[in-house]
Amino acid sequence: MNQEIKVAIVTGAGSGIGKAAALALLQGGYRVVLAGRRQEPLADVAQVSGAPERALVVPADVSDEASVVALFDAALQAFGRVDVLFNNAGISAPGVLLEDLTLAQWQNVVDVNLTGMFLCLRQAFRVMKAQTPQGGRIINNGSISATTPRPNSLAYTATKHAVTGMTKTASLDGRKYGIAVGQIDIGNAATDMTQKMQAGILQANGQTAVEPVMDVAVVGQSVLYMANLPLTANVMFHTVMATNMPFAGRG
Repeated sequence: MNQEIKVAIVTGAGSGIGKAAALALLQGGYRVVLAGRRQEPLADVAQVSGAPERALVVPADVSDEASVVALFDAALQAFGRVDVLFNNAGISAPGVLLEDLTLAQWQNVVDVNLTGMFLCLRQAFRVMKAQTPQGGRIINNGSISATTPRPNSLAYTATKHAVTGMTKTASLDGRKYGIAVGQIDIGNAATDMTQKMQAGILQANGQTAVEPVMDVAVVGQSVLYMANLPLTANVMFHTVMATNMPFAGRG
């Protein structure tokens, strides 16, 4: 394999931010392993990328340990190494009152957003530590909810705050292997998940307001920028958001 062509794994690659990142990486010359629960959306991303010959579709459930191991094994079998992991797959719970959040809803979010991210992070370490040349880059999707929550978002916010702790710790633990670990915190990218913002969304003061969004392709370019850095440099935290959204200050 031509070592100048790097290999990336993108989880949650079938839609939204994962799709945008996968397309940006493919268009940037990467070989990209597209991971997600459903094969059809992943195959669609590969076809519209303009470079389906550099895309590998691997259905995977990040909350399942064996599935994550199989994902990385498929990447190694096809491409020989893993240079970049965009650790992106995530879900949210229904926006219910905190006291009405069920244990099952809480556990579902924790299983994907926290345990799933850990499983992918751990397997990336195992692969990147063992390969030659050693090392690689891991980009965790933190969300700006890793810093500032919305009302009625306890499970999502808790897991995203925890992602920040994982990013910091993994960045230390990866140094001896040449593994750079950073985090991208995304605010109001235009995806299916953020469509409700165009109809108005609950604010911290109890009011409902329409919030601006940005083109999700901007997020893809941000991930590509982070991925393309030399391993001697690392963006620990990168925030990309709709300019006028309520985040900085008090709205």
